[in-house]
Amino acid sequence: MPSTDATQKLQSIKHNPLDPNPWLALYMDTSVPLHAVAKANFLVDVASTSRQWFLPMIRPFCRLTICGFKVLKTVMPRFLTSSWLLHHSIYWGLKWFVSPYANYLVMRHFHIGTELLQFIAKNAKGVNMEFVGLRPEKLHDLTQNVFLQHDLNIFNFIIEINRQLNEQELELQPKGELDFSCITDGEFPIEDMPHGWFNLIDLESAIEMYTPMYQLLLTDSDFWRACNSLQLDETIALYATTLLNDHRYLGLVNNKHPIVPSSTLGAAHRLMLHGLAAEFLHAFLVRQKRVRENKADAVKQDRPPQ
Repeated sequence: MPSTDATQKLQSIKHNPLDPNPWLALYMDTSVPLHAVAKANFLVDVASTSRQWFLPMIRPFCRLTICGFKVLKTVMPRFLTSSWLLHHSIYWGLKWFVSPYANYLVMRHFHIGTELLQFIAKNAKGVNMEFVGLRPEKLHDLTQNVFLQHDLNIFNFIIEINRQLNEQELELQPKGELDFSCITDGEFPIEDMPHGWFNLIDLESAIEMYTPMYQLLLTDSDFWRACNSLQLDETIALYATTLLNDHRYLGLVNNKHPIVPSSTLGAAHRLMLHGLAAEFLHAFLVRQKRVRENKADAVKQDRPPQ
């Protein structure tokens, strides 16, 4: 399975004190919480030849293309707008050309995003909310408007949770003992990713190439919303850590200040930071879930928690 293959690749690296491997050092580091297999896949992906050589060559061309499509969309706003074509082109690109390590991380991200919003909605006092949960198990599931729905979920969630709290004149606070039942401690039900001859492109390079496609095939409103959603990591993190009454995680958030949006030209790198921030927050919640389960078990067995 490609996801565990990444772990084996890193564990097989021999440490040389005179020439230490930077990726092995990051893999061994445990200073921040992160799902072990996801971390291995991140490191194998960013250490790839594709990211080292291919990304710097295509990035200027992709960003220039975004500028060109921006001018085109200003003149003809509805030219070639098709969410169906966008999602199917992403699916085929991921299936045939993107590395299994990158695809694994893409698939995880939608499960994680769903669980983070569920955790906040389930535990916030005075909030009663339902939204479209995204749980893709196969790459083909992504064709069901998953990328666009992911962005809609985030903005609709923020609008709705604050509307309900404001109408009741409530501050965000937990309704009682925190419920971690929606947080998965382990692997998500994701199929093995394609591992063919041409599945070589790293995650950030793939995002760079798909960003102009977003610009072309989405409306200007959809494109701006997708890019600006990347700076809501701090907002979602504040909601979760306020419920936990533990704000240590906030130091790991890099996409900040959503009121002052960043340029769409840097969306690919910000999307990498967004994915990592979501992984960090989810791992932080998993750690808190384990602590509470350990305490509950200790109470049941009448022994001190470990």
